[in-house]
Amino acid sequence: MDPARIAELLAPFLAPASSASFLGSCHSEERSDEEPAVLTSAQLRRISTYIDLLLRWNARINLTAIRDPEEIVTRHFGESLFAARRLFPGSAHVAPAASDPRPTTNDRPTVADLGSGAGFPGLPIRLWAPEIALTLIESSHKKAAFLREVSRVLTLTDVNIQTARAQTLPAGSFQVVTLRAVERFAAILPVAANLVAPAGRLALLISSTQFDQARSLLPEQSWSDPEAIPLSRTRVLAVAHRSAE
Repeated sequence: MDPARIAELLAPFLAPASSASFLGSCHSEERSDEEPAVLTSAQLRRISTYIDLLLRWNARINLTAIRDPEEIVTRHFGESLFAARRLFPGSAHVAPAASDPRPTTNDRPTVADLGSGAGFPGLPIRLWAPEIALTLIESSHKKAAFLREVSRVLTLTDVNIQTARAQTLPAGSFQVVTLRAVERFAAILPVAANLVAPAGRLALLISSTQFDQARSLLPEQSWSDPEAIPLSRTRVLAVAHRSAE
């Protein structure tokens, strides 16, 4: 797929946050003075390659019900990168002013994507934030094989693919845990929360109707306001913060 067209389709998801993007906001839209994020040409080429692999493998195993490449960009990559920008804003590819050099860090945040499936949102988050150490948790061996192939072709390092059940992984292992489009949401949500380290975050890409359920299932968490996903009527990003204990 043409990288320029990918960039065009992803633009709404990489725009600055606004007050109107929060559910329940009664304020008029107010843009921050933050600049839109811009993906590099290398990132766009990797996304194009990823889409080609996804379509090819999808003919053999059921990775996604979406077949149209442009819809794959908006539904899968757009939503994933929307979350990535908010979870790791320091990774934004916005050209800084000459007087505002960006600091560097040796920290490698640990991120787990539970029920990764075709790799969303985990692999796009890794493309956005190359500094993270990513674990993809996927119980299907066929889907795990696809994830290994994507990681190999895109030459992504620090990507660990686990085919074990999430319940068997050590508690509190990850600074960020992501969850998107999983079955048995009520059953898996506490499992995901258990993997979050003290002072870590649980990021959910869910429908707005699931937010109250999530909050009732995890009342001990501190929840940020859910943020509406661009180009969607019902999808939101909801982030729960675990206490430092």
